[in-house]
Amino acid sequence: VEALGLRNQTYFTLQGFSHLATLQVFLFEGILLMFLITMIGNLLIVIVATTDPALHTPMYYFLKNLALIEICFTLNIVPRMLVDLLLERKVISFSACALQLYFVICFITSECFLLGAMAYDRYVAICHPLHYTTTMSRRVCLHMVIVCWIAGTPFSAGLTGWLFSYPFCGSKEIEHFFCDIAPILDLVCSDTHLFELLVFVSIVIIVLIPFILIAASYIQIIHTILQIPSGEGRRKAFFTCIAHLVVVTLFYCTTGFIHLKPKSGLLANSRKLMALSYTVVTPMLNPIIYSLRNKEVKHALMKTFGRRHLFSKVPLPRQPH
Repeated sequence: VEALGLRNQTYFTLQGFSHLATLQVFLFEGILLMFLITMIGNLLIVIVATTDPALHTPMYYFLKNLALIEICFTLNIVPRMLVDLLLERKVISFSACALQLYFVICFITSECFLLGAMAYDRYVAICHPLHYTTTMSRRVCLHMVIVCWIAGTPFSAGLTGWLFSYPFCGSKEIEHFFCDIAPILDLVCSDTHLFELLVFVSIVIIVLIPFILIAASYIQIIHTILQIPSGEGRRKAFFTCIAHLVVVTLFYCTTGFIHLKPKSGLLANSRKLMALSYTVVTPMLNPIIYSLRNKEVKHALMKTFGRRHLFSKVPLPRQPH
């Protein structure tokens, strides 16, 4: 009866960073700054990759979609986290929690698959350059992106629906700053072994399969680069991949590690810090990493915004009296 009564409750309480009560304002300011950088950086990549014809290539098409995923993922989590940092009672409704978890799984799946597609694009460009135009045609790229965007839907619907069908007992306090599988699973008061097995199988498909594709692509890419006779040619080929490699490493070292086992025994506070890195820090760093050493992106930014700034300074012709 007690479990049934709690099951009918319509809200949870997100604990967030309440253990760092004295740092709430500092955390708010830091996360807000990173949120603004994330949104501006990713929006700039979307704008220049759309408006500049020089960036209408498969690599930048995938990069634009990666930026869109980062924007959606960040908007799903960070604005609510910022509000909660200023409130004493961090309440989230049952349905809002389920919806947030649905989109978390959806966007993480999309990003995993898209990073795999980007690795395949670099593999074709470097290992099979003569066939690149036909292999990575506009139609093929469009289909790959559509698959990446919708790939998470069955996983999201299945896992979220099953998890929220369980009875919740005892505390309604989620030891996290957003609704994620592990902290919600801690509140379930029935046997979850079958669900945990499904989560593990899903994560193997979502995380490990794209990772294997990425690893296999880069083994072939490195082998091909080492065959290039000139040092300058090897350097140029390598620098077309370095940004993607850094982004993949950041993503898998945080997201993959924390999700590979839903009940990992990871301390709640450690879990929050790990989650903070892939929900706030990584989406902020991605556009910086792709732009920092990329002359094409920097040139496109200057061309798109520098030209407008220049025109705004040109004096208008004086009207004849």
